[in-house]
Formats: sequence, structure tokens, C-alpha cells
Amino acid sequence: MPPRLEENATPRPLPWRRLAWVTWRQHRIALGGVATLLGVLGLWLWIVGLQLHHAYAAAAACHPASSAACQNLIATFDSTNVFLKGGFILQPLPALIGAFVGAPVLARELETGTFRYTWTQGFGRWRWALAKLVLLGAGVAATAEAFSLLLSWYYQPYVATGNQSVFSSPSPLSPGLFDLRGVAFAAWTLAAFAIGALAGILIRRVVPAIVATLAAYTGLALLAGNVLRQHYLTPLVAKNSNIPGSAWVTSEWWTKGGKFAFGGRPPLSLLPQLCPSSFQTGTGGPGGVGILGSGSLSPTQCLVQHGYTQWADYQPASHFWPFQWIEGGWLLALSVLLITVTVWLVRRGAA
Repeated sequence: MPPRLEENATPRPLPWRRLAWVTWRQHRIALGGVATLLGVLGLWLWIVGLQLHHAYAAAAACHPASSAACQNLIATFDSTNVFLKGGFILQPLPALIGAFVGAPVLARELETGTFRYTWTQGFGRWRWALAKLVLLGAGVAATAEAFSLLLSWYYQPYVATGNQSVFSSPSPLSPGLFDLRGVAFAAWTLAAFAIGALAGILIRRVVPAIVATLAAYTGLALLAGNVLRQHYLTPLVAKNSNIPGSAWVTSEWWTKGGKFAFGGRPPLSLLPQLCPSSFQTGTGGPGGVGILGSGSLSPTQCLVQHGYTQWADYQPASHFWPFQWIEGGWLLALSVLLITVTVWLVRRGAA
């Protein structure tokens, strides 16, 4: 006779590979949507990137750079796909992926009530949540990293022109461009996904969780770009505009006689007072007042001639990869923390 089963025997949990298969079946449309979105954008970037690379190659090979023909080629390069130059138009991508993939992962189950059935299928609630979050998070991060490689190729001409004053290009560390390259893009995408998952378990409704994810991500991105990033490493100090063209200038100030004079731009009346033949006060727009240049001196030359010294804190382009690993590291730690909290809430029965 077959052995008798104990009445209170606990069934063995389903293996992790089954959880992976179920996760794929449930979320293959969302993952396919991310792949399609980034794939279409990638194809378009490849097409316009070829134009950008060709324009840069023609301008860089032209000599002498001061000739009219070379200046026309440089102007063509500077104006090629200018709306992508600073990278800001692509900044919403991680937030959108996190909001529309991360937020519904748990919120949809909680909103519709299907979690009551799901948790009786032998997975266990915390294993169910962990499998979903880890597998989907790894999927979106890997897809984002592949896309960031294409972005790095696209922006390579701008990086290459950083030390050449004849070109007009942003610093590779500048906000808007830095977090589209290296490991930062994938790290931000994973962080957005983790924020969305946590918002879903807390709010339990898909649409409000999406809105909360977008708001939280925006706040975190602004905090990192405007406050945290410039302090990852100690900045270098430059005097009288002696700054590499590829550097990211984080602050500027002026001194006179060894004492602080003012920060940033000079006061409105100072240049016309020091160099009246080169500057005068005039209207700077509707209802505004500005400084109008009418001579051969630049504002910096005028101030230096009158004993002022310009100082600037800046981060050199050589800090790009240290900054990438620092930002990617703390974003990865944040993502792991948020996913851990989300799984803990599921285990505690937050639903």
C-alpha cells in the first residue's frame, strides 16, 4: 500500500523556475512594450546618429578651423539634431518605464482582488512578490543598459569635442547628459521601477500609483542633479576662466583684493560703471533691464582690468566614470532597499 500522508503535512512550495515562468506569462506584454519603445527609439537614434557622426567627421577633418568652409561645417555639426544635444528630451524614459511597468506589478493585483486567488496557488505571498520584482527589475535594467550603449555611441561626437574650443558641446558631466550614458541610465530605470512597485503596494490602485511614481522620481532626479552629484568628488578650482572646455562648472564667484566681491554674474550697474565705453544699461526685454555691450571688451576682460579675479569650482571630464559608479551604486542600494520594503509589506499582509 502507498504510504499515508499526514493530515497536516505542508505542501512543498513551487520551484522558483515556475515562478519565473508565471512572471513572464503575466508581464510579457509590459516587457515587450518596453523593448518595443526602446527599440523604435534606438532605430531612430541610429539613423540620426549616423548623420551626427558624419557631420562631426567632416568638421574635425577640416583645416584650418578658422576658414569659412570649416566654420560652415562646424556650424552644421552644432545645429545637427540640436534638440537632442543636451539630452533633456530623453530624461523622462526611466520615469515612464518605472511608472508603467513597476507601479502596476502589485497594484493591479491588489486593485482587482486577484491576489486572493494568486496567494493560494502554492507560491507564498513573499515568494510571489520577490520573483516578480527581481525578474522584472533585472529585465528592465538590462534592456535600459543595452539602450544606454546606443546613447553613448550617439553622444560620442559631443564628448570628443569637449577639449576643442571651436565646437559648442555640453560637458559629459552636465545635467541631462550624464545620466543617459554609462551605468547611470540602467540604475535610474531600476530605481524608477522600485519606486513604482513600492507605490503600488502602498496605494493599491494603478493610476494613483503611476502618478506617485512620476512625482517621486522627478523629485529624486532633481535632488541628484542639482544637489548631490556635484559633491561626489571634491571639485577643482580654476582662476580667470582657466577651465577645460569639457568641464562641468558647478559654481562661480569673483574676488577683489583677496576678498569676496560677488557670486555668479556681476551686479547690473557694475560693468557700465567700470567700462562705460564698452557697456551701457538698457532694456533687456519686456519690462526688464540688462547690460548692452557696445565695445571690444568682454565682461570678464573688463572686470580683470579693474582688479577683479574670477574663480570657479568645476568637475573635470575625467571624473565621469567615478561619478557613474558612485551614482549607480547608491541607486542600486536604494532600489534593493525599496524592493526589500515592498516584499516585507507583502509578507506582513499589507493587502
